[in-house]
Amino acid sequence: MTNITFSQVRQEQKRKILIEIAIAVGAIIILSLILPLILSPFRLQLLGRFLALTIVALGIDLIWGYTGLLSLGHGIFFALGGYGIAMHLKLQLPDGQLPEFFTLYGVSDLPWFWKPFYSFPFTVVAIFVIPAIVAGILGYLVFRNRIKGVYFSIITQAALIVFFNFFNGQQKLINGTNGLKTDTETIFGVVASSQTAQFAFYQFTILFLLLAYLLCRWLTSGRFGRLLIAIRDDENRVRFSGYNPTGFKVLVFAVSGAIAGISGALYTLQTGIITPSIMEVAFSIEMVIWVAVGGRGTLLGAIIGTLLVRFGQTFLSEEFPEIWLFFQGALFLMVVTVLPDGIVGWWNNWAWIKLKSVLGLQPKLSTYPAIEQNPEVEMEKENIG
Repeated sequence: MTNITFSQVRQEQKRKILIEIAIAVGAIIILSLILPLILSPFRLQLLGRFLALTIVALGIDLIWGYTGLLSLGHGIFFALGGYGIAMHLKLQLPDGQLPEFFTLYGVSDLPWFWKPFYSFPFTVVAIFVIPAIVAGILGYLVFRNRIKGVYFSIITQAALIVFFNFFNGQQKLINGTNGLKTDTETIFGVVASSQTAQFAFYQFTILFLLLAYLLCRWLTSGRFGRLLIAIRDDENRVRFSGYNPTGFKVLVFAVSGAIAGISGALYTLQTGIITPSIMEVAFSIEMVIWVAVGGRGTLLGAIIGTLLVRFGQTFLSEEFPEIWLFFQGALFLMVVTVLPDGIVGWWNNWAWIKLKSVLGLQPKLSTYPAIEQNPEVEMEKENIG
């Protein structure tokens, strides 16, 4: 057994950061430069949609994997972002004209809440601020009453159903069940469904995916990240330690809602339509499944799980259109029974250790004669100082 010093811990942390940066840079180069040269426009657009979905998966991993808040209603915030950008595109008309669906229902004046979406800067801010506000209000009402666990999940799902029914019935205001089509609209003079616009949306999706990942990594690092994990593992002990978990949970839930709103906007731009069906219960549950497959509490697992499941659905539905759902069900059963920690968790907790053992790279064992010599304790003292 070998004692590990404080400096060695620091070096190990720096090494992990450098590896993470190298992986991020490599992924960006592959996604933004190499794949556009290899994939057809259709496949590239499909990849762009899936990358947009990885952003909302990061938000769910932030609140579920690190904070222990299993939300089954993230379709609300996803849809709010999608409707925000769709409303802006529908208003790209000559002065005095209204979106075509208003005339079908006899609406002659633009509703008041549509008017701010004429402004592109307002729209950009609204697609993440409005979902964040809604998530913050919902979170505050729930968390101040110390509701958690399965009851929190049920409440978020109930809220999702309320929003779904409301949006579904607003024919005169937002075209109800039919939703808002954006593929034929223009943005900065370019048709949204054109290859030029879609390629730009794809590149913006990569950028926002990187920013969302860095934000989540920053939030889950240091003291704030440790506090989130403490809330997940034993909220009562956190409260007895002098912290009020309510504010932290509301904050992280609002951030997750904002991330979902950005994801919804990018997804809408690349699918060409947003409807209330995006707020169906099944889709919000599917978001949770992506994170579970990849490995919750890892961030990287949320991205891997989303891409794996979505590409798996696409491939299986193309090759086996009649029975592909059975394959999907088998995959989920395998994850639950064989890989409860997800793919990344399996790699970190078993496969990587096994590989190092085969290669003769046995990990060092951390032993300390006294707790004061523990590098983590020493780091904590230094941070406090």
